[in-house]
Amino acid sequence: MRVAILHDYLNQFGGAERVLQVFLEIFPEADIYTLLYDDKRTFSLFRGKIAKTSFLNFPYARNHHRIFIPIFPFVSRFIKSDKKYDLLISSTTGYAKGFQIKGKHHIAYCHTVLPYAWEDEYLKTLPYIPSVFLNLARAVAGILRAWDKKTVKNVNLFIANSNFIAERIKKFYERDAAVVYPPVDNDKFYYEPRRNGPEDYYLMAGRLVFFKRFDLGLKAFEKLKKKLKIVGDGFAASKLKESADPKYVDFLPFVNHDELRELYLNAKALIFPQIEHFGLVAAEAQACGLPVLAFKNGGALEIVEDGKTGLFFKEQTPEAIVEAVKKFENIHFDRNYISKSAARFSKDKFKDRIKEIVNYAQNSSD
Repeated sequence: MRVAILHDYLNQFGGAERVLQVFLEIFPEADIYTLLYDDKRTFSLFRGKIAKTSFLNFPYARNHHRIFIPIFPFVSRFIKSDKKYDLLISSTTGYAKGFQIKGKHHIAYCHTVLPYAWEDEYLKTLPYIPSVFLNLARAVAGILRAWDKKTVKNVNLFIANSNFIAERIKKFYERDAAVVYPPVDNDKFYYEPRRNGPEDYYLMAGRLVFFKRFDLGLKAFEKLKKKLKIVGDGFAASKLKESADPKYVDFLPFVNHDELRELYLNAKALIFPQIEHFGLVAAEAQACGLPVLAFKNGGALEIVEDGKTGLFFKEQTPEAIVEAVKKFENIHFDRNYISKSAARFSKDKFKDRIKEIVNYAQNSSD
């Protein structure tokens, strides 16, 4: 079976790219089509698999891709191929499903619906859009919405990475979607009891971008005068480091799986103040038995069991995080139970479910 995987852009490494890795385990001979490709930032994990990139694939665009968001729909039209595929899988927030690649059947695995188009609150969090230009950004968002809705017809079947996103696909695209949670690699992320219990620090992890609200964690732990470790990198790194008190906040770069697992195992809890479309970091942390203190919204509602695998707080404020930490420190959490509860996010379950959906799609189109 000839398979092409269409991925928005590969100039960073996060949850979507981890999902892409597993798609390649299922379809190892698949070609990848993407707008941008940075071999270094994706740790050479996709080297030799890239069939085509866009004419924007040059250093400045790879380093500042958000500037080019208004023209990505236009650029997507030029991702073409003479090859004809049996199956297209778009791993996408929106753009990849607009690539002009030919295939008998197109399955879109949606990490979210295009946030720049559909989420006004998301626009307000973009630090490079001054408030005076917000109306212009909203006008651009309207153009993106029209284009995004038009590309829906290219897709035969939608898969959402959470019920939260399935509801948005129904609302904005007027299409139903199967739900398949992103995969946690249980060979890399698993629980192992610590002889002396957790160490005296809390953890945040992920791409250092504004909407993930690392700034709230910094302020909360300075108020608490407790230790917070932040793992990751991204365009907001410099600003976050400038505003952090080094007495309480340590920044660590992206680490390998073994190192990240050790951080999960030894931390007191993961702090998760953002609205995520799913939240693979939180699922990985739970697989390692780590309680998660999360803002009560988005994908976290499908990961955290309040009072058993973590706690929810109801406001995106440092004060709400402070109160959640204080409450957390008076509750005993069973880390073995937390790890077992995360088994529903296993990589094997993801692979089995994707294969079932692909088989169904092929049989229904015959």
